[in-house]
Amino acid sequence: MLTINSLTFGWIHLSIFIFAVIFFAAVAAAVIFSPKIYRFVTNHFLSDEKSRTTILPGDRKPKKASKAKFDGKINFDALEEIIDTAGYAYNPEKDIFFSTMEAWQRKMGYCRLYDEAAAPLGMIVDCEPIYFTYNGKRWLIELWKGQYGMTTGCEIGIYTTAWPDLNIPDVFNGTFYRCASDSERLYMQFSLKKNGEKLLSRKHKHWWLTGFKLGEFSYPSELVLDVYITFKDRKMRNAFVTSLREIGYTDEEYEISGRDIAIRFDKPHTKQPYSRTPQTDEIVLKRNKMFCDQYNLITSSYSNIADKIIAVKEQSPELYKEILNIGKTLSIFDTYAKIKHYLENNSNYNLPSSFNSEV
Repeated sequence: MLTINSLTFGWIHLSIFIFAVIFFAAVAAAVIFSPKIYRFVTNHFLSDEKSRTTILPGDRKPKKASKAKFDGKINFDALEEIIDTAGYAYNPEKDIFFSTMEAWQRKMGYCRLYDEAAAPLGMIVDCEPIYFTYNGKRWLIELWKGQYGMTTGCEIGIYTTAWPDLNIPDVFNGTFYRCASDSERLYMQFSLKKNGEKLLSRKHKHWWLTGFKLGEFSYPSELVLDVYITFKDRKMRNAFVTSLREIGYTDEEYEISGRDIAIRFDKPHTKQPYSRTPQTDEIVLKRNKMFCDQYNLITSSYSNIADKIIAVKEQSPELYKEILNIGKTLSIFDTYAKIKHYLENNSNYNLPSSFNSEV
């Protein structure tokens, strides 16, 4: 027999059900129509890096603040200037900065002059370029590890060209590559170890996979980079392995499985930039260590990156300027403008659309 109590109970359940439907519909609409919420959901739940939080330029207007909130949450507005300047994003769970897919560096291509410019600009980095030919193009996959100013970090970059070499008097004579297109990206993974202990790791299908840890000081010789790459097919893998062996890698330094290869990058096998000498390395690294020590002293009582950066900005503006130079900065690419001008005025080169954009 139906009673008043049972009817009331049924209406309560029905009301709760209707409310739940309306609530989830509202959330779904917000996700679909709000770019910020959509990006948050895809970054947290749909990315192949499940824990990644991507903070991109233009998401927020910068706010002036004399204090960070000490409620355990990160004030991402404090990172805005660094992100806009350096072209990187930040992962709060791993506490690392990393390059985004459409970073401004993607327009710059690559040539050996960029590596030569690193040491004079405060970056003492081991580099390992591996050149090979595949499907009618010249390819370059380069590995880097070392001290990038106030950060310890690493990179894997993919570059291609179908152009002849350049010969620009008083500027550059050699191969200029463009950054890999979306169709040329490869699935890559790395683990950077310092004195045998894991420091940072990432994995993604990318053209430039990077990771930088702010305030961490390391000598390049302390770092070992374990790299994993999945090639498009075995022909491509074989071309890469042939070049790897030609520069001096032995069976103990890499392994092959199907289209995959694992490489241990410890001591470089290739000639390092002329700008790196024992004397310059010592001078630059001493300066970098001083900045890292100062950063860690100022930020020792803070728990998250935004609080640390705000503290540095208030207590040491000069040190804050150094933080803005995370990873590879715009100064490294000064030669690009001259190369771009040469390419635009030479009919032998069919320029990609990216060369029509200014950084």
